[in-house]
Amino acid sequence: MCTLSQCCHAVVALLYPFVWQHTYIPVLPSAMLDIVCTPTPFIVGLLSSSLPQLTELPLEEVLVVDLGNSRFLRQLDDEDSILPPKLQSALENVLERRRELANERGGDTPSAPVVSEAFVRFFVELVGHYQLFIIGEREDGYSSSSSSPVPCSFQREGFRKAIPSKTVRRFLEVFMETQMFGWFIQERELHRQALRGLFEMRVQEYLDSIHENEHRRVNRFLKGLGNKMKFLSKK
Repeated sequence: MCTLSQCCHAVVALLYPFVWQHTYIPVLPSAMLDIVCTPTPFIVGLLSSSLPQLTELPLEEVLVVDLGNSRFLRQLDDEDSILPPKLQSALENVLERRRELANERGGDTPSAPVVSEAFVRFFVELVGHYQLFIIGEREDGYSSSSSSPVPCSFQREGFRKAIPSKTVRRFLEVFMETQMFGWFIQERELHRQALRGLFEMRVQEYLDSIHENEHRRVNRFLKGLGNKMKFLSKK
């Protein structure tokens, strides 16, 4: 039971900076098994003794994982396509590398920090540009940055279109409709100055790297333009 509850807690924790907004029961008593038939999202843990009863219930879109044997008992057939391929591949590579390091060191490598950092990075790549699209409206009618102490609103369409990858944009369209994302944005609209957690630190690093790359591209363009002008002036 300890392992079951720990796994459920880990799944919810890996959603950081998002917070699961629906039913969450780490160890579901067999007397409450009917909960898995509800049409709303849920994360629940079941003891193996409940499996025979589970198979008799009219389940709909439910994913069932056998933690003891590391296999799916029930799938939705979209597990390999729901995430953007590029981000999924990067996440899998990090997790695979962590597993290899653990094997090389006899399992002594602490896994939690590496795994959690991988998922944080995944969400940074996915929504880390949100700060650029939380805009405040001043009394004089002009827009202000998200750092100003004025009411802010989230520019949803601009946020979505800012992603160049079509597959990531499609995933983002679905993800933006979840209650997790809605709560995430609402918190940052209301408390943008007070939020200074790990995710915000990684987002700032991410945005700084984007700005640095943009400056490099601009400098390369200007340098190339300057060389071209010199070449033309010699003709």
